[in-house]
Amino acid sequence: MVCLDDNTSKPGCSQRVHFSFKSVPGRKVALAGSFNDWDPDSTPMADANGVGDYGCSVTLPPGNSEYKFVVDGEWILDDDNPEFASNDFGTLNSVVKVK
Repeated sequence: MVCLDDNTSKPGCSQRVHFSFKSVPGRKVALAGSFNDWDPDSTPMADANGVGDYGCSVTLPPGNSEYKFVVDGEWILDDDNPEFASNDFGTLNSVVKVK
């Protein structure tokens, strides 16, 4: 799931975006996307309460950014986000749009 920061950002500015993923506790969950060169190690997601609610926030520039969750090494589409795009591997990437 993606939540754009509700502050009064000016159009055309970078924006803080929160990503969340629900699973079972104890998994290794990360965020990989066009904004971090698809590096599954650069943006880990934390389960702060130990109940399987993983989250992280990143600052994204205006435009479309593609991403996937990486859960225990498996690349997963964000089922809570209806925005997606085809990729060069014949699968889909989730898309977040920053205005």
